[in-house]
Order: sequence, then C-alpha cells, then structure tokens
Amino acid sequence: MSQTCDVVVLLSGTGSNLQALIDSTRTGDSPVRIAAVISNRADAYGLQRARDAGIATRSLDHKAFEGRETFDAALIELIDAFNPALVVLAGFMRILSAGFVRHYQGRLLNIHPSLLPKYKGLHTHQRALEAGDAEHGCSVHFVTEELDGGPLVVQAVIPVELHDSPQSLAQRVHAQEHLIYPLAVRWFAEGRLTLGEEGALLNGQPLPASGHLIRN
Repeated sequence: MSQTCDVVVLLSGTGSNLQALIDSTRTGDSPVRIAAVISNRADAYGLQRARDAGIATRSLDHKAFEGRETFDAALIELIDAFNPALVVLAGFMRILSAGFVRHYQGRLLNIHPSLLPKYKGLHTHQRALEAGDAEHGCSVHFVTEELDGGPLVVQAVIPVELHDSPQSLAQRVHAQEHLIYPLAVRWFAEGRLTLGEEGALLNGQPLPASGHLIRN
C-alpha cells in the first residue's frame, strides 16, 4: 500500500505497546508510520525505544502547567505539528480533557487491560481475580469523554487460571495487548476502521458492542 498513515503515540512509561507497534511496522507492507512519540515524563523508557527506532520524540511536563486544560492545549499543539491521522495512547497516564478528546474525535485510540465495560480505571487484574472471573483480557477502543468508555474495536479474551496472581495475569494480558493494538492501528491505517455515529465500524459494518472478539 503506497498510502501511509502517520501516527503519534503518547506514553508515560516503559512503552511495551509502543515496541509492539514499532515491530509491526517493520513487516515491509505496513501502512503505518510512527511520526512521533510524546511523553509527559522526560525519563519514560518509551522515549528511548522511539529514539532507538529513529522516531522523533518530544516530552511535555504536565507539572509545568497550571491545569489540565492548559497542558492539553500545549499537547494538542505539539501533536498537530506532526499532522497525524491517528493518535494512539500507549500507557499515557493522564486523564484527558473533553476539549482534547473532541479535537481528535474518531482518530484517538486507547488500550485498556480489562474486558470493558468491566473494570474501568486501575488495578484491573486484581479486581478480576477478586471477582472470581473465569475470563479476563484487554480492549482497544475509541476514546470519548467517558473514561475507558468509548466504542470498542477489538478485545482479546484469555481464561483465568486457577493459580493466577495479578502479576501472572498481567503478563498474559500484555502479550495479547501486543497483538491486538497493532491490529487495530493497521485496520485504521488501511481505512477499514472508522468511528460512526452509532459506534465503531469495520469495513463499513457496525462492530458488536463488545468489538471484534479474539478468544485464546
């Protein structure tokens, strides 16, 4: 495919999902080009991963701003300098303002370590174990103003094993994240994934409320 889709990735930490995205663009036929990686933490290891891959990096310290809106306005300016078709949240530990989310309506994706709408927010693996769930997993969704509440694109489902700890569960969920996030980004880059008024569309067809399910 000759058309490339420029993507900006936002992260706050180690960037393992970024690495999965970088690796997926090296297949030779990928329509995805990571134009820049931006972090609110200058010491985030994800920035080093980007530099190692020859990708432009920027950092913007949220603590240097008066509040969320002023930080988000500066962040929008920084992102838009790269003119991306898609913005990908890969462990970006900031709650985004409504204005930011609206600015990128339909071109802002996030990954969350639970089978949404279950366990929005933090400590998802612990909560799944405490609830005695038989299944757990991760979800890619379009970002809306509702926290972890936008239309679902794809979910990977794994069984919860008898002796699972939050750590062992997290490890297996991470492995699935690294598969489904590049998949969703590629769908978007190929023009197959869009956000319609009723929710997420794949190949022009509405996805079910749970998104595209992948069972393991």
